[in-house]
Amino acid sequence: MGVMSRWEPNARGRLEQAALALYVERGFEQTTVAEIAKRAGLTERTFFRHFADKREVLFWGAGDLQELLVSTLASAPDSAAPIDAVAAAVEAVETVFAERREFARQRQRVIAANVELQERELIKLATLSAALAGVLRRRGVADPAAELAAEAGIAVFKLAFQRWVDPDNQQAFGALVRESLAELKAVTAGK
Repeated sequence: MGVMSRWEPNARGRLEQAALALYVERGFEQTTVAEIAKRAGLTERTFFRHFADKREVLFWGAGDLQELLVSTLASAPDSAAPIDAVAAAVEAVETVFAERREFARQRQRVIAANVELQERELIKLATLSAALAGVLRRRGVADPAAELAAEAGIAVFKLAFQRWVDPDNQQAFGALVRESLAELKAVTAGK
């Protein structure tokens, strides 16, 4: 594939797919930006118009994910218990994830194989938890309840996500969120 103009349609998507394929084939550390751009049929300059570095290919949607969680939580009914409001926000992520299951599976394999990427994923989750706790505080939930509900919600998210990307699991993300929340509630109820 020859190098195409930077105005080619879906450059970001092509770069993302090329990067992920190379990360799976060769490993994250062994893959260069030049190789990603070449595989996508684009230039390195185009790569850097879309991503700050090769890690960002795996994390670029974190801001949108945070915005979805925050806006969904902020619009939850006032009568909702904090953990239920957080769980509803986490469940709303299904709309974003639905069409990207195979990408998410491959992404998770790449992250699991690299300590630096695992650290970045943990930072992303901590940032999401802090954002959710902030919304809960603005909704009148005092600490430590706000932080506990946010952390528990992220734990539910993490467990549901791990189960969702498992190739042997075909359940929808939202169903896995509900199951994980029910398991958390059972554990905390002493059942």
